[in-house]
Amino acid sequence: MSTAKGARARARIEVTAAIKDEARRQLAEDGAAKLSLRAVARELGMVSSALYRYFPSRDDLLTALIIDAYDSLGAAAETAHAEVADAGPVRRWTAVCEAVREWALGHPHEYALIYGSPVPGYVAPATTVPAASRVGLLLIGILRDAQQGAGVALPPLPAELGPEARRLADDLAPDLPPAVVTALVAAWAQLYGLVGFELFGQFNRVVEDREPFFRHAVAQLGHGVGLVFPQDTGTGGRGSRAGS
Repeated sequence: MSTAKGARARARIEVTAAIKDEARRQLAEDGAAKLSLRAVARELGMVSSALYRYFPSRDDLLTALIIDAYDSLGAAAETAHAEVADAGPVRRWTAVCEAVREWALGHPHEYALIYGSPVPGYVAPATTVPAASRVGLLLIGILRDAQQGAGVALPPLPAELGPEARRLADDLAPDLPPAVVTALVAAWAQLYGLVGFELFGQFNRVVEDREPFFRHAVAQLGHGVGLVFPQDTGTGGRGSRAGS
């Protein structure tokens, strides 16, 4: 790459970063629904036509911010998981869940962008899926390792849910029992519900000591997906074991 091309590439990276930083500032002040390319350009001292060369539309800028947020969350969860990679599945599960909460508390506006109210008129493209999947893939990996090790305790599954459970398993983790995959999808939703309730104020005047409450709640989610705790000596009536 020539010196001139290298300088232009660095300049583009810097301007793109500045645009995103200003957009995040506006998200924090006004919310995603009011994000405006013209307002971002004005704050940066740019003409709108110049900004459009980086992000042709508001939706393109939103997509970039959404991918960045998912990637930041995913990286935080992966780092926490790597620190306990040699531990048992329950500890790994808890570490990932706690990392999600810690990231959300540190990045409330970015969390709201990806797990808050939908932005009117915006439909996330398929390009957001790989970043959005990072935490889910970690949780699937933990269950996969648990099944190959001590096994998982199959959660109860109503007969009427059988076809949907098999479809979920085929789509998300064909090597895991459908009952486990179904429970995992429910736990995934409950995890983000717990975090959202804390972040958006629904726990105010309800839950005061939130860290131990969260840790207990995600441990119960781990039980719900079939993880066998170290003190468990049997299934406790929760279902049969699989993978042992």
